[in-house]
Amino acid sequence: MPSLKEYRNRIASVKSTRKITSAMKMVAASKLRRAQENAQASQPYAAAMAGMLSRVASNLVVSPNLPKLLIGTGSEQTHLLIVMTADRGLCGGFNGNLVRFARQKIRELTAEGKTVKIVAVGRKARDLLRRDHKDKMVHSITDVGQKGKIAFSNADDVATYVLSQFDAGAFDVCTLVYNEFKNVLVQKPTAQQLIPFRLPAAGSNDNVTKIPYEFEPDEDALLSRLLPRNLAVQVYRAMLDSAAGEQAARMTAMDNATRNAGDMIKKLSLQYNRARQAFITKELIEIISGAEAV
Repeated sequence: MPSLKEYRNRIASVKSTRKITSAMKMVAASKLRRAQENAQASQPYAAAMAGMLSRVASNLVVSPNLPKLLIGTGSEQTHLLIVMTADRGLCGGFNGNLVRFARQKIRELTAEGKTVKIVAVGRKARDLLRRDHKDKMVHSITDVGQKGKIAFSNADDVATYVLSQFDAGAFDVCTLVYNEFKNVLVQKPTAQQLIPFRLPAAGSNDNVTKIPYEFEPDEDALLSRLLPRNLAVQVYRAMLDSAAGEQAARMTAMDNATRNAGDMIKKLSLQYNRARQAFITKELIEIISGAEAV
């Protein structure tokens, strides 16, 4: 049985841990509100841009003259996965669930005979995927939004690198893997194809009247500007979603940790009181036994 001093030390240690987790919970809660507002504010623009491109693309006659970002390279052999996680841990299963989802995606593509390349956005994605897929890692980006705000330039850096690799013929299909922010309790791992731009499925726009477009300048010049912009916008939206999901997951995890620390303190206090009572009882028995012997 541990001594009374060991019990006191353990109780003090758990109390210190509870103070830390409680402080982290409050910090995450304060950051969550702004991150959630930013994520929600970015969604209408990103959705409107993707919808506009879908409507325009649905009215085009597919031809080899269209930008490759729209029609692709004609092959689907090499896939580039942009895996987006947080730089820090202590946020429950936020990073682990996303990395497991990415690994499943990698296994599926590998089983189909595809070549997979990985761009890791976030330190956790880089460190966790490097263990099993170091040979597939081609680039990593960390410390995104470390100054408290995610700027569009962060997403533009990712988009610029991806576009340079696509122009060099390094891959055929690019997919963004990130945690979509649903609400404070739900962050859903999601895979979104960015390159080539996913055209609306047949029958999905039957209720929308198709309007013929007149392009000025021509459709080539217009789409060559809009498609790269859309890529950066979608990456930016994913970054904001990921940041909001990270703070929500951290707040929930730290709340659970604080509650668990409180339960452990109660349990250790009960064990301490029982051990103390047993120690006092033992001393009384020894005193009484000694007095009777005299």
